[in-house]
Amino acid sequence: MTQLPYRDGVGIMLLNAQNLVFVAKRIDMRSEAWQMPQGGMDKGETPTQSALRELKEETGTGKAEILQESKGWLTYDLPPELIPIIWGGKYRGQKQKWFAMRFTGKDSDINIQTEHPEFCEWKWVPMHALPDIIVPFKRALYSQIVEEFKNLI
Repeated sequence: MTQLPYRDGVGIMLLNAQNLVFVAKRIDMRSEAWQMPQGGMDKGETPTQSALRELKEETGTGKAEILQESKGWLTYDLPPELIPIIWGGKYRGQKQKWFAMRFTGKDSDINIQTEHPEFCEWKWVPMHALPDIIVPFKRALYSQIVEEFKNLI
C-alpha cells in the first residue's frame, strides 16, 4: 500500500480575533474527532485557490485573509484499513499545503449547512488543543501545523 501516491490537498487553520481556531465535527464520523477545513485540489488550481474554495465550501463563508502558508507540503498516511474505503483506494494519504487565515467576519457568517455539508457542528478552540481532538492518525500532522503557525498567536 505504501507504493500508492499521496492525494494533493490543502488545509486551513482559521483564526478568529481571539486567536482561537475553527474546528468542526465530520458528519460521517461516529467519534468525537474534530478537524480544521481541508480538501483536495481540483485540476488546474493553485494551492491558494484550493484553500479559498475549500474554506467557502466547508464553512459557508470566504471572509478571511491569508496570514501565512506552510513552508512545505505536509503528509499523513491513512490507517491500512481505511485505504480501500477512502478515495476509492487510490491514495495512501494526503500531501497538503496549509494556510493560516484570519477570519474577518462574525460567527453568524459561518454556515456549515452548505450545498454539500461535511460537518454537523463547529466551535472555536485554542491552537494548542488541536492535536488532542483530531483522529489519531492525523495527530503528528496537526502537531506540525501548530508548530509552524504558533508565531501567529
